[in-house]
Amino acid sequence: MRKLIIDTDTGSDDAVALIMALKSANFKVEAITTVCGNVPLELATKNALMTIEVANGQKPPLYVGAAKPLMRDLVTAVNVHGEDGMGDCNLIHPTILPETKHAVDAILDIIENNPGEIEIVTIGPVTNIALAILKAPETMKKVKHIYTMGTSGFGPGNTTPVAEFNVYVDAEAYHIMLNSGIPTTIVGFDVCLGEAALNKDDLDVLLSSGKEEAVFSVKCNRSLLEYNLQRSNEHIVDLPDAVAMGVVLWDDIVLEDKLCYCYVCTQEAAAYGQVIINDGSKLAISDGFAGHTPNARVCKSIDNQLFKKRLLELLVS
Repeated sequence: MRKLIIDTDTGSDDAVALIMALKSANFKVEAITTVCGNVPLELATKNALMTIEVANGQKPPLYVGAAKPLMRDLVTAVNVHGEDGMGDCNLIHPTILPETKHAVDAILDIIENNPGEIEIVTIGPVTNIALAILKAPETMKKVKHIYTMGTSGFGPGNTTPVAEFNVYVDAEAYHIMLNSGIPTTIVGFDVCLGEAALNKDDLDVLLSSGKEEAVFSVKCNRSLLEYNLQRSNEHIVDLPDAVAMGVVLWDDIVLEDKLCYCYVCTQEAAAYGQVIINDGSKLAISDGFAGHTPNARVCKSIDNQLFKKRLLELLVS
């Protein structure tokens, strides 16, 4: 059975991703760790605890991690996910508590006790992962694989014209992770849009099921739905973290991926958080990107309909 640590800045799409993993029988979620990002750390922790309670699945320990990025002030996404990160629907009243151990120490202990077995799924900024690498690089080399929802992939950014949110919050941390030598798969924002998003019919299926976790998954995304209606007049809920979790749970939904060299921009203010991805294409000027060893496998396309079919089945089962 595969063993996961899920590192999350629990906003509304994170919640759906967490429920997917907690309801999956073929995976053991060893721990959930929280980090600041979509919302401040305290809210991310409360949201994750509540999600564990409603998921109707595994109940792993939760460890609280970094309250701020490595070198910058925190930027949140409350304008997208709501002030509480979960649609401002008064959904968050957890009765369970987090563990007392810091998330970074918990991550390192779990890896030491399961060398070569732990897969880390990062669905928020990767500050905790970078701190673990800085604290105990030899231990982190025992990680089997990292799956990360991050970067804009081969498309435009969603936070700046070039940067995706999870990287933008702490690009220095993303740089540390990508250059750690740990095998990494990137699910970029570009493959999480379009037909991968839940439409009105999909949301109605979840609501009509009456399943607590399915209804919770719709209600907590109310602010995101309203944001998309205002932004593009589309009745959709795009769930990047759920798509990334889908790649972890169901590798056959990946239609195309490619080993790439990924460079994280941290110096130029206008490009901060951009991840420049070289997929090996022949370039007119080779200096700078050609010849570098790939440091991540990047998803280029997924089977959107198969992803949504399995997601809906899992949430209402």
